[in-house]
Amino acid sequence: MKRLSILLVIACMCILLPAQQTLDILTISGRYGLPQSYKETYQGFATEAGTFLSLTAPIQLSENTIIVNNLNHFYFNVQGDSEIPAGIANPININGFILRTGLLQRFSNGRSIQILFAPRLMTDFKNVDVNSIQLGALLMYEKKFHDELTMGFGALYNQELFGPYLVPLVNLNWQLSGKWSIVGMLPVYAKVNYKVNDNLTAGFSHFGLITTYYMGDDAYSGDYMERQSIDLSLFARQRMFGNFYVEGRVGRSFGRSYKQYAGDQKVSFAIPLVAFGDNRTVKNITFNDGIILNLRLVFNIPIPE
Repeated sequence: MKRLSILLVIACMCILLPAQQTLDILTISGRYGLPQSYKETYQGFATEAGTFLSLTAPIQLSENTIIVNNLNHFYFNVQGDSEIPAGIANPININGFILRTGLLQRFSNGRSIQILFAPRLMTDFKNVDVNSIQLGALLMYEKKFHDELTMGFGALYNQELFGPYLVPLVNLNWQLSGKWSIVGMLPVYAKVNYKVNDNLTAGFSHFGLITTYYMGDDAYSGDYMERQSIDLSLFARQRMFGNFYVEGRVGRSFGRSYKQYAGDQKVSFAIPLVAFGDNRTVKNITFNDGIILNLRLVFNIPIPE
């Protein structure tokens, strides 16, 4: 067995409509990582940049039944060392589209269940075919223990390009006081919020991700890129007007890597932290962790509990 990642997935980044008081309907985000040296071999630097778009459109069929619809788009770009040889992706340009759609059913006594279908298109947009499509699903049971605490328990499954990946999930919405709260879906993301006033919230953000992308470029056709990173950041969210907010984050990546593998390099089964039967050989050399900057525009609306 070998360690596959330190916390999380993504497959993940699910918006699960927890029993919180607001919902981010639209998020537009830009990411920039300060240039970092390679761990070995190359003398140059690698610079990471990216964008993130999230759109959520729930459809309420009745008081207790909601159709959940969420679409995410990720784009990552890495400008690497000029000495990187042919056959290794440079620059790295990868896109991910993740759709989550399914049923949220509420029951009595603060209980609910979610069943979501989660297909993905993960590609470098070169010779896109069926290899770029991944299938997944999510199941979550949630219970409101009291007015200040709601928790959910479930799992996320995705057929990654390295093999089957299963992630146990804990959904948390905890109002510690009038000012402090914790919201998250562990181990994927979490936010510790401090409400400065009605228009400004600050705190700490954790986000972790592992995703795989099919490489269709003729120079390395059939390979896949595995990206993973744990981002720990301080953030501040300020209301601009109405339901529009701007949020800035400053933090650091941990365990960040872009690893290129031949398409036949697989694992038997994986969960966070552990991969079974992992004898893969990495083709490229990764670069070091570093400071990350993130700026996002958010449209947020209140929702009933």
